[in-house]
Amino acid sequence: MMGNCYVIVIDGLGVGAQEDAAEYGDAEDNTLAHVCGETACKLPNMQRMGLGNIIPLASVPVTAEPLCGHGKMRERSAGKDSTTGHWEIAGIQLNRPFPTYPGGFPDPVIQQFCGGAGVERVLVNKPYSGTDVIEDYGQEHLETGYPIVYTSADSVFQVAAHVDVTPVERLYEWCEYARSNVLTGRHGVGRVIARPFEGRPGSFVRISDRRHDFSIEPPGHNLLNRLLEAGIKTYSIGKVVDLFTEQHFSQFRRTKHNAEGISQLLSLMSAVSDSFVFVNLIDTDQKYGHRLDAGGFARCLQEFDRAIPAIMDKVREDDLLMITGDHGNDPTSTSTDHSREFVPVLLFPASSAEQLNLGTRQTFSDIACTAAHFFGLETNFSGKSMLKRE
Repeated sequence: MMGNCYVIVIDGLGVGAQEDAAEYGDAEDNTLAHVCGETACKLPNMQRMGLGNIIPLASVPVTAEPLCGHGKMRERSAGKDSTTGHWEIAGIQLNRPFPTYPGGFPDPVIQQFCGGAGVERVLVNKPYSGTDVIEDYGQEHLETGYPIVYTSADSVFQVAAHVDVTPVERLYEWCEYARSNVLTGRHGVGRVIARPFEGRPGSFVRISDRRHDFSIEPPGHNLLNRLLEAGIKTYSIGKVVDLFTEQHFSQFRRTKHNAEGISQLLSLMSAVSDSFVFVNLIDTDQKYGHRLDAGGFARCLQEFDRAIPAIMDKVREDDLLMITGDHGNDPTSTSTDHSREFVPVLLFPASSAEQLNLGTRQTFSDIACTAAHFFGLETNFSGKSMLKRE
């Protein structure tokens, strides 16, 4: 029996600007430290795990006997988005970032999208906050029926449409067309995202649980494929499956919010054996980081913290649990975009770790190497296992 390996990604949980963060405009960002400093949020269970031992945190002190191996990881790939982060966790490293469009998408891209969608034109076509864009252009969208197309500092092509104007399934068809026929080659963005919304002018609301990400297809050489080839079942909870184009998983469970993700995880932990479980908890990023809501971000961390005892109780003697992030998203900054930050790593049980203080890891792919090591698999991922050598 090999046991189960769990990787939980708290979306947007950064622990300080990387050395190259200034190139991304993020030199002053430190998501976790700034949230703790502004809100004084207590995270007693993650404190016992060793979260406060990774970097100084105003409201999460150092603990003398942490339950986890603890450290932080550097992103080696170029970029600071969810696709890049999760891919690197799975052993994929990108030499070049996905393309971004700070001036909006070129006319040929928009024209091709319009042709495929059967619309005359689009609205916006520039970087915009997802909540602001429907507030500012929702009325015009209702009047004209033109889809709202926008981007951000990340490599994304986002299409927003009111459900009374464009049924959600049609919006998905538009985005699937864009993914397959428009955003390819040199315009191959990391994600095409369908953003349905509802409500009336002045009170438009995004329907977050109907959002759908159409990611670019990942390279075949990755941890998930390697596990499947070895007969090890792989499970996705949350948006992870979308970042891997619905491939590489034995089973997946999409979720509407973190509470559902935690519930799905606890249920799965009671049912599986000799499996790899990859979890994304999105609320910190989607609901609070992008909306510059430090208080909401803190409450979301506390919600997860309260679930830690139940999660740890289900970690069996032969299991391995790793908790990390995929990038930063500092809600105390002036930017609503992701930030180029180190991410934390907590490895439980601490007795499995090569050393209690795991230090600064050179790549997120150390998680892929650790998981492969746990299952006894030979790989050539660029990184190092964090487990003790037998």
